[in-house]
Amino acid sequence: MDLLSALNLGDFAIYFSKMPMFPIFDLGYFIVSILYLKYEPGAVEFSRKSPVASWLCAMLYCFGSYILADILLGESPIDYFSNNNHILLASAVWYLIFFCPLNLFYKFVSFLPVKLIFVALKEVVRVRKIAVGVHHAHHAYHHGWFIMVATGWVKGSGVALMTNFEQLIRGVWKPETNEIMHMTFPTKASLYGAILFALQQSHWLPISKANLIFFFTLFMIVCKVFMTATHSHASPFAPVEASLCPILFGFGGDSHDAHHHHHEDHGDSHTAPVPQPLASPAKTKEELNEGTRKRKTKKAE
Repeated sequence: MDLLSALNLGDFAIYFSKMPMFPIFDLGYFIVSILYLKYEPGAVEFSRKSPVASWLCAMLYCFGSYILADILLGESPIDYFSNNNHILLASAVWYLIFFCPLNLFYKFVSFLPVKLIFVALKEVVRVRKIAVGVHHAHHAYHHGWFIMVATGWVKGSGVALMTNFEQLIRGVWKPETNEIMHMTFPTKASLYGAILFALQQSHWLPISKANLIFFFTLFMIVCKVFMTATHSHASPFAPVEASLCPILFGFGGDSHDAHHHHHEDHGDSHTAPVPQPLASPAKTKEELNEGTRKRKTKKAE
């Protein structure tokens, strides 16, 4: 903490952790979230055919994390919809992105330099939601570490964990897109962040909440802005996971070798006998054709 004092980051971290999210940061969160909705195949046509259902999907993209967290904590899942200002702002963003004349608003917010600013704003909101979710769960379940992690995780993951439900509203059923089975970087980062904030809330991590919010937000902004700017889907956690997962979960050498041997056995059973029966009939047919041509020639003579 001496380094933080020397850099005078302690006071800034406290100020940063207490900054209000509405309306600037929430605006960035809503814009990026609804942009991702518009990127979905068929979303534009669907908004023309069923604008109410499209609006509902947009609200799930913006407030799905609050709905899941309220369900986990036994509260009303529509409680957050009492925040009229947030609902109106998100609705305005949805309308402008989907129905603005000449797509002017969409073209502006999807312009990469502008979009990167909104991506950074969204990550600020994401980290704050993780911290608030863990704090809320700690208040209700003082020693429930799993509940704290789960609540912070769903708060940060947003609609990603509700993907299949949101797709059903649009008439799409893709169970293979289950986010838990194929976690994206924001979902993994939200899980790891929830663990860190749960440890900090339980006084197992020797760092203040303000500093943890500041540094984890900085990490998320750098990663997401870089990934968005380079159109990369590679997770920064991939090298660490590739090293630790074979050790912790044991699917490294043995399973790979077994799969390799199975593949070799499977391949040998197909490659060895195939050439023999194919070559022999082909050769016999050529000989028969040659003999037939010779007999016809003799008859002609």
